[in-house]
Amino acid sequence: MLTKRIIPCLDVKNGKVVKGINFKGLKEVGNPPAMAVEYEKQGADEITFLDITASLETRQTMLDIVSETAKNLFVPLTVGGGIRSLNDMRDALNAGADKVSVNSAAVKDPSIISECAESFGRQCVVIAVDAKRVGDHWEVFTHGGTKSAGIDAIEWAKRAEDLGAGEILLTSMDTDGVKNGYDLDLTAAVADEVSIPVIASGGCGSVEHIYDVFSQTGASAALAASIFHYNEYTVGEVKQYLRDRGVEVR
Repeated sequence: MLTKRIIPCLDVKNGKVVKGINFKGLKEVGNPPAMAVEYEKQGADEITFLDITASLETRQTMLDIVSETAKNLFVPLTVGGGIRSLNDMRDALNAGADKVSVNSAAVKDPSIISECAESFGRQCVVIAVDAKRVGDHWEVFTHGGTKSAGIDAIEWAKRAEDLGAGEILLTSMDTDGVKNGYDLDLTAAVADEVSIPVIASGGCGSVEHIYDVFSQTGASAALAASIFHYNEYTVGEVKQYLRDRGVEVR
């Protein structure tokens, strides 16, 4: 059985790590390079760096900050936000990213998934799916959660895998920042339909929530922000809690 991964997430705006609720009301909480190094010391398996307003502002990712963040890290770094082309992905990888997360551009032109997978290997291609419940299904949203793509999130995750995605970063917009737990129904539904790893994101407020998403869904990794940013738990404490309950972690 593959061990589960714990991934602190750095949502970055104007060069600072921020945190909000349901993608709104953002507050500054720190400096990306310093926070990334601290989380690695605590035992993080990976770090995810998302330039959350790049797509909305139609600009590239802040590669200088990516480079600064990557240079002292030894765990994998995933970078997303404003990735619109093969060249953007190449630039992010050259700046120090190990994987690159794409959302809006892939929805607009799915062929970018295949192009990037063929050029850099599918292990580098993470498709971010920001999903919100609409009626009886979950819909994909783009541009930092501001635009509905009008497509079903589960069907889109399956298509992304077929096109060459190596992982799905699945964020529930309904639970994001609320700290009442991950959207277990959404996470289970997507993880059951794809064979690539699914990273659960949105809603983690306690170590129990991470246990729940691993014990009740097929998620391969749990992304969390608030509980780490506000020093409620260290990564090491989360891993020990999971080990004590029989969850295999790295």
